[in-house]
Amino acid sequence: MNTLYSKILSHQNPDLVPGLSRFFKTGKGGYGEGDKFLGIKVPTIREAVKECWSVTTFDDLKECVTSEYHEMRLAALLTLVQIFKHAKKDAKMQKQCVDFYLANTQYINNWDLVDLSCYELLGSWLLDKDRELLYDLARDGKTIWEQRIGMVSTMQFLRHGQLDDTYNIAEIFLAKPQPLHDLLQKAVGWLLREAGKRDERRLKDWLSTRYKTMPRTMLCYAIEKFSEEERQSYLKK
Repeated sequence: MNTLYSKILSHQNPDLVPGLSRFFKTGKGGYGEGDKFLGIKVPTIREAVKECWSVTTFDDLKECVTSEYHEMRLAALLTLVQIFKHAKKDAKMQKQCVDFYLANTQYINNWDLVDLSCYELLGSWLLDKDRELLYDLARDGKTIWEQRIGMVSTMQFLRHGQLDDTYNIAEIFLAKPQPLHDLLQKAVGWLLREAGKRDERRLKDWLSTRYKTMPRTMLCYAIEKFSEEERQSYLKK
């Protein structure tokens, strides 16, 4: 019996489905076109994961992550993160979690699924390892979601005071053919802003030779924490 699957289904609320569908742009032409929802909020999913992660197998995770329902896929990813975190001294188990994640990126197909899983899993795994994987995803990812994983995973490095990869991977996105998808612009700008919180001078130095040619949304996100005067100076130029 897949306890996680059953637990998530038990919380479905049809009243919330229309609002979630609109929020995640599931209509024709939207980035989440065709996605289906059960009507479950994230705190409820996290509570279910807390109850079930220790009895969830990789077969169970596969059933959940391949589900047509967005919340079921999110539950699988959050559970995978918990299994990874609790396997602190079990490198083999952690590697199995990472391999599972990378083998199922086709189902990690919305910004929340990416952002709530990638840096906790891939970012943590790569803290003491070669990080070329993230550069490959950012540069050559088959979908915007794989490319976003490459960028957002660097959040874990920032939290450990390691800023280089964030800036290096941001350069990959600047070199891509424009216009860059809005959700990639936002991801890059967000991570640059986070890097700036750690070292504002470095962010300003980096922007000084790039801001005039950066996509506007990316720039707006990157300079969000600057003073109003500074923001206007960048935007007007």
